[in-house]
Amino acid sequence: MNPSMEPQAFGAGRAGSAFDAIEFLKKPQVILRIVAWVFAIIVFACIAQEGYANNQCRYNNSGACGYGIAIGVIAFLLTIAFTGLDVYFPNIANIKTRKIIVVTELIISAIMVFLWFIGFCYLADQWRQQDPKDMPGWNGRNSVQAAIAFSFFSILAWGGLVFFTFRRYREGVSNLFSSGYEDHSTGGGQTYAGYPPAGNNPGSFSQPPFTATQQAQSNYQPPAY
Repeated sequence: MNPSMEPQAFGAGRAGSAFDAIEFLKKPQVILRIVAWVFAIIVFACIAQEGYANNQCRYNNSGACGYGIAIGVIAFLLTIAFTGLDVYFPNIANIKTRKIIVVTELIISAIMVFLWFIGFCYLADQWRQQDPKDMPGWNGRNSVQAAIAFSFFSILAWGGLVFFTFRRYREGVSNLFSSGYEDHSTGGGQTYAGYPPAGNNPGSFSQPPFTATQQAQSNYQPPAY
């Protein structure tokens, strides 16, 4: 059966379907997660390595350095977690569990867009206020600016994840009614065949077993004296 013709439920076929690594890596949300993962590494690595000079944050505020590193690490871990769930997703038979995972990713991705937007504005504003004359050792200037730039790029990457996750959720809901996908994990879709007709079963009675006896009793005539 063509995988594209297989009934889908929130972006995956029936539980136990074969996993295709090539097709998995071609998914837009997987590509965007990898991009967001790389951007997160760049942000927290640049700040951790070049964001401090003489134990002082180059963004004019130590809170800006801490925020940039924290949001980068969180994004790094979330992209790994959601990618791992996506690999395991086809093995989940329960439709409600699939829906919860997709909705959770949608909400968290939207939150990450907001956090990255705050991070970009925060870092850019603190960098604007910093006077280069007050901060020695500016050999890491490019790294500091790169963290700001990739914070902005991360907004776009996570915004794309919101779009594709929402589309996945919407298609998943509609496909439940149009593709005939059934959740067999609860046993609700299992049906049993009825009993065969009496004439097709050699061991069955063609009529109730006590009919002959009842008829014999009803035809009984008392003897005449």
